[in-house]
Amino acid sequence: MSTKVTTMRLPEPMAKQLAAIARAEGIPVSEIVREAIGEHIATRCLDTDLIKRLRKLHQEDGDALKDLGIED
Repeated sequence: MSTKVTTMRLPEPMAKQLAAIARAEGIPVSEIVREAIGEHIATRCLDTDLIKRLRKLHQEDGDALKDLGIED
């Protein structure tokens, strides 16, 4: 699986808490962040309102691509 590097800015207290938890669990901070993001995505994908908005965006993007002659 390929990866993408992402930079995050966290409030100092949150960064310290995250680092302490990572040390206590013996895992990298990045692993905690990936797990939290994965859980967030899984939860949000169950949100029917979000799914409706994603479908609308997909259709609008598709229409824009058609208007630009990029897609048929």
